[in-house]
This record gives sequence, structure tokens and C-alpha cells, in this order.
Amino acid sequence: MSDASYNASIANGVHPVDEVLPAGKLFTLGFQHVLVMYAGAIAVPLIVGRALQLSPEEVAFLISADLFVCGIVSIIQSFGATQYFGIKLPVMMGVTFASVGPMVAIAQATPGHEGARALFGAIIAAGLIGIFIAPIVSRMLRFFPPVVTGTLILTIGISLMPIGINWIFGLPVGPTAPQIVDPAAAAWLDAARAAGNVPASVTLAPTVNNPAYASASNIIIAILVLGTILLVSRFAKGFLSNVAVLIGIVVGGVVAAMLGMMHFDKVGEASWFAVIKPLHFGMPTFDPIMILTMVLVMIVTLIESTGMFLALSDICKKPLSQKGLAAGLRADGLGTAIGGLFNTFPYTSFSQNVGLVGVTGIRSRFVCVAGGAIMIVLGLIPKMGALVESLPTTVLGGAGLVMFGMVAATGIRILARVDFASNRHNLFIVAISVGIGMIPMVAPHFNQWMPHAIHPLIHSGILLAALSAVLLNWYYNGAPEIDEADIREAGHVADSH
Repeated sequence: MSDASYNASIANGVHPVDEVLPAGKLFTLGFQHVLVMYAGAIAVPLIVGRALQLSPEEVAFLISADLFVCGIVSIIQSFGATQYFGIKLPVMMGVTFASVGPMVAIAQATPGHEGARALFGAIIAAGLIGIFIAPIVSRMLRFFPPVVTGTLILTIGISLMPIGINWIFGLPVGPTAPQIVDPAAAAWLDAARAAGNVPASVTLAPTVNNPAYASASNIIIAILVLGTILLVSRFAKGFLSNVAVLIGIVVGGVVAAMLGMMHFDKVGEASWFAVIKPLHFGMPTFDPIMILTMVLVMIVTLIESTGMFLALSDICKKPLSQKGLAAGLRADGLGTAIGGLFNTFPYTSFSQNVGLVGVTGIRSRFVCVAGGAIMIVLGLIPKMGALVESLPTTVLGGAGLVMFGMVAATGIRILARVDFASNRHNLFIVAISVGIGMIPMVAPHFNQWMPHAIHPLIHSGILLAALSAVLLNWYYNGAPEIDEADIREAGHVADSH
């Protein structure tokens, strides 16, 4: 949406976020959001379901349950169930990847239905606790001036880039290729043993090379998708320009099908309708240690969501108050509790969809309400979900570069408003915090000697960047008392809007 359209909407007394678009546009734009988030939405139930050693049919049920709850929670968050739940911004909700490590550890320690009941019990408890601590987290809004918010959003965008890049090239490991031990790693380990820094019992696990990694077909399709998006966004007008990402994905999907990269076997095997029953694996159990672990994940989720909501506030040009932030964070907790009830996982706002809002300029929250309704249908109709799942991730890779880059660009745009000339300390805040936020991405095993209990906290680069930026800003600039001016600044909304 252009500034002229934005000003026209404001003049009519309706903020673009609250604008209800025609049904056809809502469906198309909502479906675009679904395609963008679908790969991430189904990844976590696949990983955790296999870690629990569930049958293929039960893993498929987890995927359907996840899609179903994704839709419900997205509607709650975007539409605003009550004044206490829902940010009322264009948000699509999905399972947070911050929860994958702890959940896999729980699943491997206690596999099967018993482990599933314990895991879902911990998720329900963590979600309920999250509802009560959300207002406490929202009061931290005054610690997020533009230098902190811009740094955090820039880190989010950079952290997402490996996802889009891996969508294009694939992972460098695969299940069918020969196993080898990396020579450089073996040489390092020999030297460490000789110096007495590593016990002799430590060995290297062999890796598996993927011969299809960075194949020409993957790269060509990703370039085609990216090129289509650029052409449509440059030359198309009106609604077509707004769905440039969707058009790029469709073009990439058609070409992938023509090249034999899409397989529809699962579509034929999937059923037309499946009911999502709560407590599918039986009554949940509540283990205190597992609950504490998932509460730590919940805290990480709330901090990350704060950054996402601030980014959306800037993109949508709508103020974010402490009360509104608390309502959005409560919805994260409620969504997590609902997820545990319906045999799925902790939920947060999906950052790739935040980037899509920036790409399209469509700020209407009802687009994400429509996307939520589509997700519910996909959850109830496994055949439709299987059709979308057949789309190769390389098709999403070209679009991912645009969307994830848009998140990073939003952070840069916010930082452009920060005074670096007369306050050089702000340079230290940005430089150090972005570097710290990159640690888990560049050195994913940096925490191997640290207590396992804190791994969920320190493995999130977004959380590390947030903590660093907040503490450094407090150290250099202090922490002002919160008031309406601070709220407007944190939402990056000028009085002229």
C-alpha cells in the first residue's frame, strides 16, 4: 500500500490495519501468507514426531493438528478474541523453532505415547504460565527505544537468511549419500587430544554428503522465482503487484512439476477429511523439570514476539502500546496452551510473514484472519495439506530472500532514525549486539560445555541480541520512565500519522 493509499484510508477514518478487503482479495492474499509459512509450519511436527518414534500415521496427525491450531491461533492474534488476547495486527502464528531442541531432548528421553503426554502436559503448563507473565514482559517496552528495536529486528532478518538459503540449495547432508569424517575437523581433534584439551574418548560422528546439494535445477528455479517477483513488483499495478510473491511461488511450482521435482503420491494417499481431537494421546502428565524447560522456551518466545510486534508496528504505521503488547503476548501463551491441548506445540508470530507484509504493503489484519481460516481447512482436509506440502522448498527459497531481507531492511530503516553522530555509544550498541546475535548461527555448538538447562535460552540469537542491546543501551543511555511519548517512539509512529 502506497503512502497515498495509506493517507486516504486514514482520511476515511479507517486505519489500513482495520480495513476489510473484498473476499476475493482476502482469500488470495491469505493464501499467499499460508504458502510462505507452510514449510516452517510442518517442519516441527515432522521433527518432533519422529523423535517421539511415532508411527507415520501419527506423525501425519501431528501435522494436521499443527495446521489446525496454526489457523485458530492466527485468528485469535490477528482478529483479537477479546481486549486481553490478540495484538490486532497482521500476524500468522506458527510453532517456534526455539522449542525444537528442548522438545527433541524430551522426546528422546521418553519416546512413544508416554513421552507425548508428558511433552504436551509441559506445553499446556508453559502456555498458562505465559499468559500470566505476559504483562510483566510487556512492561519492558520502555527498554526498547529505536536503537534497541532496530538492532533486534536487523538481527532477526539476518538470522533468517540461512533458512532461505538452505531452502534454495538444500542441506549439505542427506540420508542416502556416503558417510565421511571431515578432514579439517579430524585434524583439529587430533591436535586437541595431543594438547590434553579433549578426552581421548571423544570421537567425531561421520557426516553424510548430499550429492543433490546446490544442484543446477534448484538454483535455476530459485532464480526464476526471484526474477518473477522482481518483474511483477516492478511492472504490475494494483492487486497483482501485491501478490508478487504468490505469483513467483506459483510459477516456480509449475516449473518444478514440469521438471519432475513435485511428487503427488502423498496427495493420493491422504484422506479428504480428518477430525482433530484434543488429547489424542491420552491425558497429559505434568513433570516439573519438563515444565520448567518449556517455561524457559516460553520466555524466549515472548521476547522474540516483542521484536516481531515492534517490526509490524513500524511496517503498519500503527502505535504499539503496552496494553496492546500484553494482549499479543497473552495470545502467544494462550496459543501454546491450546497447542498442547490439541497435541501440538508452542506458538509465536512467524517472522517470514512479517517480511511478507513489508513486501506487499498490505497491512489489513483480516488478510491473516483469512489465512488462519485457510490453515484450519488444510488441517481438516489432509489431501489439501499434502498438495501444498508437495511444493519443493527451493521454490520458497527465492521468495525467502525477499521476505527475510525485508525484515532486515526494516531494522536498518529504524536504525536510520537513531542519532549516531552526536551519540557514538549507539554504534557500540548495534555493533556488539548484532555480533552476539550471530553466535548461535555461526558457531551452533558454542554452548556444548555450558549447563544443558540454559541451552534453550542461549541458543536463540534473537534473545542474545535483545539482552545485549537492552543492557548496553541501559549502560550507555539509561532507562527512561515509560510514558506515551516512549510508547509512540517504541512503535516508531510519528505524531503526523
